[in-house]
Amino acid sequence: MLEFPIYLDNNATTPMEPRVLEAMLPFFTKYFGNASSRTHSFGWEADAAVEYAREQVAYLINAEPQEVVFTSGATEADNLALKGIFETYQSKGNHIITVKSEHKAVLDSCKHLQKMGADITYLDVEADGLIDIAILEEAINARTILISVMYANNETGVIQPVKEIAAIAKKKGVLFFSDATQAVGKIPVDVIKDGIDLMSFSAHKMYGPKGTGALYVRRKNPRVRIAAQMDGGGHERGMRSGTLNVPGIVGFGKACELARIEMKKDGERMCKLRNKLEAELLKTGRAFINGNTEHRLPNVSNMSFENVNGVDLISQLNKNIALSSGSACTSGTNEPSYVLKAMGLTDEMARSSLRFGLGRFTTEEEIDYTIGQLIDIVNK
Repeated sequence: MLEFPIYLDNNATTPMEPRVLEAMLPFFTKYFGNASSRTHSFGWEADAAVEYAREQVAYLINAEPQEVVFTSGATEADNLALKGIFETYQSKGNHIITVKSEHKAVLDSCKHLQKMGADITYLDVEADGLIDIAILEEAINARTILISVMYANNETGVIQPVKEIAAIAKKKGVLFFSDATQAVGKIPVDVIKDGIDLMSFSAHKMYGPKGTGALYVRRKNPRVRIAAQMDGGGHERGMRSGTLNVPGIVGFGKACELARIEMKKDGERMCKLRNKLEAELLKTGRAFINGNTEHRLPNVSNMSFENVNGVDLISQLNKNIALSSGSACTSGTNEPSYVLKAMGLTDEMARSSLRFGLGRFTTEEEIDYTIGQLIDIVNK
C-alpha cells in the first residue's frame, strides 16, 4: 500500500534510520554529560561515546580517528577547510583552484576568500559535468596552495576523477580538498587510496541526524594544518571549538557503521530502480538525462523535459511526490540551476529539470507510481 507523499529528494536530506535514533536516545537523557567534563562519570561516558563514534566515522573512510574533526555539518566543514587552509598557507601562496559546479558552501567561501586576497580559478566542466584533467593541471602555478573539487555533484550525481586529481596535486605539491557530502555512505570512499588531504561530509545525507558533520584532516604524508575558524575552549584538537553534540555524533557514528555494512546492497537496489525510472521516462521522447551516466552515484538522476516548465511540473507533482529541481540550498530562487548552466544547458532546459534522489527506503511501487504520474503530466 502506497503512502503519500512519496519522498524522492534524498540528496537534500535523508530520513532518520530507526537504528540510528535508537543509538542516540540514551544520550539525550541518561548519558547527558558534556564530553569535555573530565572530572566525573557523566563526562567520561559522553567522551567515550564520542571517541567510539569517531572510530566508526573514520573506519568508513579509512582514516585514523584523530583525523576526524566533528562540525555542525558539511557547510561548516567546507568553510573550515577552505578558510583554514588559506590562513595557514597564505605565506606560501594565495591561489586556490575550484570548479564552477561546486556546492554553494564552497563557492561562497571562495568568494569570501577573494575579498581577503585569494586568487581563485573557477574551472569549467564539460557537457557531461566532468572536469578536464589537463586543464586542471595547466591551472596550477607556483602560488597554488589548494585544489577543491567535490567528489560527487549534489544535483547530477556525477563523480569526478578524484584519484587522478589527487595524483596531480601530489605531483605539484598542492593540497587536495574534496566536498564528499553526497558520496560518503553511498559509494566506497577511501581517503588513502583516493589521495585526499581534506574532506567534508555530513550525517544527514546518510540517514543520520541533521546538525552533525565532519572534516577529515590528513595527519601525515603530508601533515595538514588548518587555522581554526571558531575559537574558545580548544575542542577537537584546537581546530573547532564548541561543546560537542554528543547525541548527534553518536548517531553519525551509527549511520557510518550501517552505511559500511549495507552500502553495496543499498546501492545495487537503488541503481536498479533509478535505471527503471530513466528508461520509462526516456520513452516519452521528451526526456533527457543530464550528466555522465557512467561515472555517477547509484541513487541520483537529473533529467530535463523538453517544452515542460520544471516549476509547473513540480507544482503538479508535489501533493503526492516530493522532488526538487536542484540543490535544496538554492531551491528558493527562480534562477535556473548554475550547475546545469555550467554544463552548457540552455535556461529553458535547465528550468525544466528534475532531480530524483532515491534512498534506502524507496520502493519499486513508489517508482512505478512516479513514472506513471510524470508520463501523464509530460504528455499533457
